[in-house]
Amino acid sequence: MKRWIGLLALLGALWGTALAAQDAEDAVEAQEAGTAKTDKPPEEVCKPDVGCVTNLPLPRFVSLKGSEGNARRGPGLTHRIDWVFTRAGMPLKITAEFENWRRVEDFEGAGGWVHYSLLSGVRTALVTLDMAELHDAPEDGSAVVAQAELGVIGRILECNPAWCRVSLDGTRGWIRKSSIWGVKDEEVVE
Repeated sequence: MKRWIGLLALLGALWGTALAAQDAEDAVEAQEAGTAKTDKPPEEVCKPDVGCVTNLPLPRFVSLKGSEGNARRGPGLTHRIDWVFTRAGMPLKITAEFENWRRVEDFEGAGGWVHYSLLSGVRTALVTLDMAELHDAPEDGSAVVAQAELGVIGRILECNPAWCRVSLDGTRGWIRKSSIWGVKDEEVVE
C-alpha cells in the first residue's frame, strides 16, 4: 500500500511538472505573439486621485486608531520600520494604497506604509497655531469659547469651506481651517 501511495505521489509530481512546463511554453508563445495576459489590473482601474483598493479619494484623512503604529519603508512586514506614530487619534493623510497597506504622512510629512487595521475613519485635527481660538459660531466676530494650544488633537464634528466645528478635550467650538491640520481646504464634513 505504501508503494502505491509513493507511486501516486511521484506520478502527481511528474504531471504537475509537465503542466508547469506546458504553461511556461504557452506563456512564451503568447508573449511572442503579443497576446500575453497579465495579472496586473488595467490602468483605467487605478486613477491618480482614487485608491485602487478602496476606490476612496486620494489623498484623504484618517486617524491613528491606537497609541502606537509602525510606519514601514514599504507595504509589508518584511520592510524596515522608519517611523513610529505614538499619539492616539493623530490625524494622518493617506496618499497611496497597496493591498492591506496605506502610505500615510503626518503634519510634518513624516510617515510610511501602515497596515490598514491601525487606522480609523474617525476624523481628527491637529491644532497648528498656538492659542487658536474656538468660537461659538463659524464667524470671526462670534464669541470666543476657548483657546487651544499648539499640538492639541481634537475630533472633527463638521466642517464648512472655511471653518470646522471640533471637540477639544470636551470643549466644542468652531475653529478656522487655517489653524488646524487634518482636513482639506474647501472640504465639507457633515
